[in-house]
Amino acid sequence: MLEVKDLRKDYAGFQAVNGISFSLKPGDILGFIGANGAGKTTTIRMLATLLEPSSGTATIDGFDIVKHPMDVRQRIGYMPDFFGLYDDVKVWEYLDFFATIHQIPTRGRPAVIKQALELTDLTIKRDAYVQTLSRGMQQRLCLAKCLVHDPSLLLLDEPASGLDPRARAELKELILELGRMGKILIISSHILPELSDFCNTVAIIERGNMVAFGPVSTLLQQVRQSREIRVRVLDRVAATHAALDGLPGVIESTVQSETELRISFDGDDHAQANVLKTLIEKGLPVISFQEAEADLQDVFLQLTTGAVN
Repeated sequence: MLEVKDLRKDYAGFQAVNGISFSLKPGDILGFIGANGAGKTTTIRMLATLLEPSSGTATIDGFDIVKHPMDVRQRIGYMPDFFGLYDDVKVWEYLDFFATIHQIPTRGRPAVIKQALELTDLTIKRDAYVQTLSRGMQQRLCLAKCLVHDPSLLLLDEPASGLDPRARAELKELILELGRMGKILIISSHILPELSDFCNTVAIIERGNMVAFGPVSTLLQQVRQSREIRVRVLDRVAATHAALDGLPGVIESTVQSETELRISFDGDDHAQANVLKTLIEKGLPVISFQEAEADLQDVFLQLTTGAVN
C-alpha cells in the first residue's frame, strides 16, 4: 500500500507541493497529470526519498519516507525523465551493477537479471553495449534496472518521452503487465490520450494543489454535464436541424457544416435511440450518428487554468 498524507514542499517564496493526500493499492496504475511546474516531479522525488518534505509524509508498505528512507528505497523503483547510462558497459553488466547496489546475493543475480531482461524484452540485447541501444531500448533498460530488486512501487517520470509510436505501444503493454503483477505504478506524462488506455486512476495537480483524484470514468462523469452527439448527413442539414428541435433529451443542436450537426443531449440511451429513429422516419439522409466521448484531455482542460508556480 502507498499512503500519501498532507505532503508539502516549500521553497523560498512559494509552495511547490501544497498538502496533497491520496492512497493506492497493489495493481493500481496512477496517471499523474499537470502542466510544467505544477509539482509532479517534486512529488515523485519526495516519494523516491530524493527530496525531504517540508511537512507531511508518505508510507510504502508501512515504511515512512522520512523516518525510514533506506527501507523505502528497497521497495521503490524510480525512473527519472532524464537518466544516465554508462558507456562501454554491457546491458547485463549494467543490471548486475544495480543488483549489487540492492545487495542481491552473487548467486542470485543471474536469475534476477534474466527475469528483468525477459520482462522488458531485452534478452536479445544482453551482451550489447548500452550506448548502442536505441532510445526505446534505453528506456526499457532503465525500467529493467528499476525491477531487479522486485519493488512494490514504480515511479515513472515521463517514461514515454522521445519514444516512437511502436515503442510507446510496447511500453504500454509492459506497464499493464506490471500492474497485473500487483505492483503500484505512478506515471507522470503529458500524453493524455495514452494514459487513459492503461491507468485506472488519475491525479491532476496544479500549482502544487491536487485538483482531482479518482477513477478515470468517475472524473469523466464529473466534468461532462451533458452528452455530445455528432450527426453527419448526406444533405438537408437545415431540415435535420429543424427535426431535432423539441425532441426529448435534446438541449440544443448546432450546425457545424453543410453535412454535420452537434447535439447537446441529456437523455438516456433510450432517448438517444429515439432521436435517431425519428430522423430516419422523417426520411433524413443520416450517414452517422455517434456520441463523442470525453477523454482525459477534456477533463484536464476543464479542471485546470494553466497557472504555474
